[in-house]
Amino acid sequence: MIAALETPRLVLRPFTPEDAPFALRLLNEPSFLEHIGDKGVRDLEGARAYLEGGPLASYARHGHGLMAVVLKATGAPIGMCGLLKRDTLPEPDLGYAFLPEAWGQGFALEAAQAVLAASPFSRLLAIVSPVNASSIRLLEKAGFAFLRREAVHPGEPELAVYGWVAGPAGA
Repeated sequence: MIAALETPRLVLRPFTPEDAPFALRLLNEPSFLEHIGDKGVRDLEGARAYLEGGPLASYARHGHGLMAVVLKATGAPIGMCGLLKRDTLPEPDLGYAFLPEAWGQGFALEAAQAVLAASPFSRLLAIVSPVNASSIRLLEKAGFAFLRREAVHPGEPELAVYGWVAGPAGA
């Protein structure tokens, strides 16, 4: 079982199939489509399939994955954050996405720091579109450093790859 994480304002908990309405909305936000990509999720059935084949499968296979980020005060989901293991990267990477109404309030950094603090890994990566300045700032505030540009997914544009090392410089 994947343990939930808590911060002063947030709870990061494993996704469930019941999170499909939230996933449907988040995955179709224009900012998600622009910076992360189109997952082809167009209805609740597709959102449930995304959750089952993505985060839930990752929990079973790797012991970690993207988690729902909810406001402690209301229980409302505002984003997702967690560790992914991609075949195209040598180490797990930090992933996150938030609804636009949650931007600019420090929630993404708070969630990322919680994930990093709980990570069993001493080294992590993060990939980001080189034009996504706000995400790059978040990674740098969380202790990530630019490593290289690379086409992480064959046939797709190059992404900026950032690295994090646990310890005084990382956590």
